[in-house]
Amino acid sequence: MFVTMNRFTIDPEHWPAFEARFRERAGLVDGEPGFIRNAVLRPESDTTNQHVVMTMWESRSAFEAWTRSEAFRKAHEKAGQTPPAWFIAPSKLEMFESVTDSGG
Repeated sequence: MFVTMNRFTIDPEHWPAFEARFRERAGLVDGEPGFIRNAVLRPESDTTNQHVVMTMWESRSAFEAWTRSEAFRKAHEKAGQTPPAWFIAPSKLEMFESVTDSGG
């Protein structure tokens, strides 16, 4: 399994709008080949201000195919319209290859 975690450091004042943006586009990735799961995680407190957008894929190649797809373009078309004031720091994309998986 291949996992991506995109960390967004968001001003707490803008958490509701940031989360709404992801709710509005929910489901656009669901039908992509190799897609397993997507979750948007809110921090338990505002000490880090980091939301994590996590996706799980059958393979890195499935994830990379998604990034070249029309569905990806549609899912991210509003990204350039996001007000800079939402962000405390640039986002950071992390990628992982799973070495164990006990989930179902």
